[in-house]
Parts: sequence; structure tokens; C-alpha cells
Amino acid sequence: MSSPKQTNSLNPLSIVKDNRPTREAAEEAVRTLIMWAGDNPEREGLIDTPGRVVRAYEEYFQGYLADPKEILQRTFEEVEGYDEMVLLKDIRFESHCEHHMAPIIGKAHVAYLPKNRVIGISKLARVVEIYAQRLQIQEKMTAQIAGAINDVLQPEGVAIVIEAAHQCMTCRGVHKPGVTMVTSKMLGAFRNNQATRREFLSMVGNPSSTAHELV
Repeated sequence: MSSPKQTNSLNPLSIVKDNRPTREAAEEAVRTLIMWAGDNPEREGLIDTPGRVVRAYEEYFQGYLADPKEILQRTFEEVEGYDEMVLLKDIRFESHCEHHMAPIIGKAHVAYLPKNRVIGISKLARVVEIYAQRLQIQEKMTAQIAGAINDVLQPEGVAIVIEAAHQCMTCRGVHKPGVTMVTSKMLGAFRNNQATRREFLSMVGNPSSTAHELV
């Protein structure tokens, strides 16, 4: 009998808690990869590499240990009736593609139209960071950021644009350096009101003119 097929609905936090291998197992996996590449993990230059790689992975993928929606829970209602766009531009991030585990390096532009509540701007950057510090594809990451902000803040609208370079395309495969991928996700007023959308795109330099928009 075949094993049950895994679904995309699995919670990363529960996966980390319930199924995370030991550090020793992770280091042994790195040794195996070094041998598979054709080198000797016991030689001087590589003997400490498994430990260094595992420590690096702890930093690269710490987003699995955090809940972005929990980060967004602390909001402020004393906004004196402010209901215009809130935009945080050029949030730099480093992520890794889930297909080749190669770096994705880019920046995110995050905007929302508050209804009753606003949030500290550092929390918006933190949400981008949490989703970036997981194995990702850019389209999914764009939708996840927009969805989390929309679900928790329930604003009039949310707009996300991400611009990034993918090392799986520049360092392997087609070897095309200098290529940037642009994705966008518009919800609420940013999707339904062309003037609001144009204002946002103008403020971020209109990268979405060639974007892969996520419906």
C-alpha cells in the first residue's frame, strides 16, 4: 500500500516541532553530501564544515520557528482617523528556493490601507523576514505575506510587490545573471480601485508593469 500523499496544508511550526531530526543526523547528512560531491569530509578543511552548515541552516530557516500572524496581532487604534496608504519600501530579504535550495535575494514593497488599526512598521518587515526564512518560491511568498496582513489587520486593501534575483537561475541551469523576477499581489481596494493601485505602483517605482500578478 502506498503511503498517504502529503498536502500543502501542513503547518510548518508543527513539522519542526514533531519531526525535526537531531543535530547529529543533520551533520551526518552534510558529510554524505560532501562525499557524494567527491571530497573527503575528514580532511582538515572540511572536518568542521558539517557543523558550520547546520548552524548556517539554523539562521537561514529560522522562519519555520515563528508565526507571522502572531507578530501582526499587536496593533494600534489611536490613529486620529488616518486612513491613507501605509507603505514600507525596499525591505531587503534573503530566501532559498524550494526547488534547488539556492539563494533568492531581493526586496519587498508592502502597503496596506488601514480601516481601524495600524501596526508598527518593524512588524511588516518581520513578516517578510519570517516567510523569506523558509524554503520558498517567490509567487507563494508574495501571496503568503499579503494573506497574513489581510487576515489579521482586515484593512481596506493590501498590496505586495517583490523583486528578486534567483541564484538557481544565475549559478546553474540557464546561467543568466542580472535577471530579476517581479511578482505582485493586490487585495481589496488595491485590486478593485485603479487609482489606488496606480498610486501604490507610482510610489514603488512601478516595478509591477512587468510583474507576474497573483490572482
